[in-house]
Amino acid sequence: MSKNSLFITLIVFFIFSIFTAGIAGGMVGYTYPLWSKNLPFGLSLPRVSSLEEEVVNLPGGGKRIVTSEESSVINVVEQTSPSVVSIVAQTVTFEGREEQGIGTGFIVDKSGVILTNSHVVSNEMVDYTVITKDKKQYQVKKVSRDPINDIAILKVEASDLPVLSLGDSNDLKVGQAVVAIGYALGKFDNTVTTGVVSGLGRGVTASDAFGSRSETLENVIQTDAALNPGNSGGPLLNLSGEVVGINVAVTQGAQNIGFAIPVNVAKSILDSYKKDGRIVRPYLGVVYRMISKELAQIRDFPEGAFIQRVVADGPADKAGIKAGDVITKIGEAQVNTDSPLSRAIFNYKVGDRVDVEVWRDGKPQIFKATFEEAPQQ
Repeated sequence: MSKNSLFITLIVFFIFSIFTAGIAGGMVGYTYPLWSKNLPFGLSLPRVSSLEEEVVNLPGGGKRIVTSEESSVINVVEQTSPSVVSIVAQTVTFEGREEQGIGTGFIVDKSGVILTNSHVVSNEMVDYTVITKDKKQYQVKKVSRDPINDIAILKVEASDLPVLSLGDSNDLKVGQAVVAIGYALGKFDNTVTTGVVSGLGRGVTASDAFGSRSETLENVIQTDAALNPGNSGGPLLNLSGEVVGINVAVTQGAQNIGFAIPVNVAKSILDSYKKDGRIVRPYLGVVYRMISKELAQIRDFPEGAFIQRVVADGPADKAGIKAGDVITKIGEAQVNTDSPLSRAIFNYKVGDRVDVEVWRDGKPQIFKATFEEAPQQ
């Protein structure tokens, strides 16, 4: 046989070998689910998975393989759900006393301190009760509200209650796995949903359970973990079982879009509550609407907070700020849709005196305002 013939024969054999191996591999992959279950003498092939797995024992005596992510979620739920409570509103009607499930809360102090949303307990004409996972009921003795941040602190008389750990919402990343627990639809307590952090720094308007009040919130967490009416006030947890947000709202007409208040906002409010026995926050005394970049171009206004009303004898009124002004700066912080007025004020304390830059009559002016304590609600 000539060298050329031998060379051609080897190439043909090589190509045929690759083709045959490909067919064999495909057949093995296709038939694996069929014949791997029937290997003789109890033999089995190893499972291939991109996730870590573990075998758990089932109550009936069987076994089940769960992935590391499943296991993490199960552990989070078992660890945290005893600290999640249902909030019930009690009203008196002609027919008698009625109870309505309206939201969720979670325990942050074993002596009976509970965090929830302000809009959940905004009605001052009703009594509130919290119900724990083991169905124990506690009458709410005190409600402290911060409607600006949509956070409320409830106090019940109790001891040795299980508490949740508060994480750091500044460490959140888009795509991070989260777990939500809440009183879905006011009927199904300790409902668990999972998802990811879909976005950060969003804005949203939340309404109370009776539809009588609404609040606009900035810089909230967006998640695709399913949230339903009744979930408001419940915890949004990372896979370490730490609270990273307080579930606050769902978007009507959309699917898999929910929002949560970053837990770091609640932590500073909670510190104030533990120190003073009430929520203490700085107060400027204005009702405003944020001017977006697009609206500023249309109206020929600067970006900032358009003052719709000034509270009589409040800090802004005393400083000389008027309705129709646009606040563009607090101290050294610019005020715009990315950094709204509420966030700028939140960085100060009661008694702090700051420069407030205002756009009036087509030019900037500086006023000095001293923050006072916000009225209790």
